[in-house]
Amino acid sequence: MKSLNSLLLVLLTGISGAFAQQATTSGNPIFKGWYADPESAVFNKQYWVYPTYSAPYKEQVFLDAFSSKDLVSWEKHPHVLDTAAVKWAKKAIWAPAIVEKDKRYFLFFGANDIQSDKESGGIGVAVADRPEGPYKDHIGKPLIDSFHNGAQPIDQFVFKDKDGQYYIIYGGWQHCNVARLSNDFKTLVPFKDGTTYKEITPEGYVEGPYMFVRNGKYYFMWSEGGWTGPDYSVAYAIADSPMGPFKRIGKILKQDPKIATGAGHHSVIHNKKKDLWYIVYHRRPLTETNGNHRETCIDVMSFDKDGLIKPVVITKEGVKAQRLD
Repeated sequence: MKSLNSLLLVLLTGISGAFAQQATTSGNPIFKGWYADPESAVFNKQYWVYPTYSAPYKEQVFLDAFSSKDLVSWEKHPHVLDTAAVKWAKKAIWAPAIVEKDKRYFLFFGANDIQSDKESGGIGVAVADRPEGPYKDHIGKPLIDSFHNGAQPIDQFVFKDKDGQYYIIYGGWQHCNVARLSNDFKTLVPFKDGTTYKEITPEGYVEGPYMFVRNGKYYFMWSEGGWTGPDYSVAYAIADSPMGPFKRIGKILKQDPKIATGAGHHSVIHNKKKDLWYIVYHRRPLTETNGNHRETCIDVMSFDKDGLIKPVVITKEGVKAQRLD
């Protein structure tokens, strides 16, 4: 009997140890469900991810959010934004971007997938007092409701420059614009030359812009390829200004036929205290052929001695647990 009990103890210890080991990494995907275009942020010592609900356009009428204290355990916050709170948005709620300003949270989103200036929709802004919402329409109409420089008004990213100026960087259809945001995020402010939209499209750009600053340099990232295909990917450029010029350096995120395809439309998390960098992105499992079957994943992002981004290794394991406090 003692030997049997000892055997059971060993087995139970091994099982619990396996679970403990498993719980020390995020795993990929980081949460269940079909989600794409993840926008990541850090608020109140928590990691946040705001993705697109990946479904047919007419079913994309809300946004969920997810929060975590350690990158491993994620809590779902359903319907932080719903079209019921945005009267002009009817479908295709896409690619949220979020910033905290003056103790309020501003969620920028694309809606209605407009194909011309004759259609209603574009890029909107919602606001809430908490990261988990609920968010309500901030303007009552789109912030950007038409095509400029050939850019479809989707895939917005909001960037705060070192001088405190906020910019919106956006665009589909292989064109990318940058514009200055007003202090209240309700309008756009023309540049000194009188123009409102400046095109900064780099070579290979398709959609999904993202920008961050590291060591005084502006890293501009974007997605290339078709979002339903296996070769969707992320490339980048570096410049001395948010206006560029941005000369393409190369791809840093792409499919691994042994793990997943369609790896793209990303955002970046920077743990400033420990100087750790992560890339949050979507990809398609090898078992899936439906274009909407995309999952949100996370992997380590790093730099070489010259400040260039090293190619990201996409994994099934994800990243190690890492708290912000």
